[in-house]
Amino acid sequence: MSVPGITKTSQYLSFKLDEEIYAMDINNVREVLDFTQMTKVPRMPDFMRGVINLRGGVVPVVDLRLKFGMEKTEINVDTCIIIIEVSFDSEETLLGIMVDSVQEVMSLEPDQIEPAPRIGTRLKTEFIKGMGKKDNDFIIILESRKVFSAEELAVVQVSESEAQLLETDHPVQDGEDEENDGDL
Repeated sequence: MSVPGITKTSQYLSFKLDEEIYAMDINNVREVLDFTQMTKVPRMPDFMRGVINLRGGVVPVVDLRLKFGMEKTEINVDTCIIIIEVSFDSEETLLGIMVDSVQEVMSLEPDQIEPAPRIGTRLKTEFIKGMGKKDNDFIIILESRKVFSAEELAVVQVSESEAQLLETDHPVQDGEDEENDGDL
């Protein structure tokens, strides 16, 4: 049983969070960056780790592990930031998502993708486009525009403007606070 709306072979960028493999449609991915220092923005949700400068533009960065209720991402040599495009208020917004590691670009046929599991009415799975199967592994395919709610994307857009104001002040780097409070 395939997923409605997936009728042709599609390419996905796969990445790891904890020991699970996730993927996003490659058409939503702008680029993949090595981890870089971030500027923290005050009063943002915990899952929003800060903003980065991407060729002169301010891009908010979300820790996808925190967003999904996991432990905070531990920064190491494999940590990456995937820059994706999401639509909000008929406008394309760039958003960085921090992941443990990027795996590969893979092609999946429609018959390799099963619908997202239905887990009762309390757990929301609408952000899961489907469950891909490759070899003996399941790949959780995310629907990038449904991973974040409209309210969360509104916060992200506010953080961009606040970050631009912070650029004129002394930025607090992500690593500075973490070294002082022992979270790393």
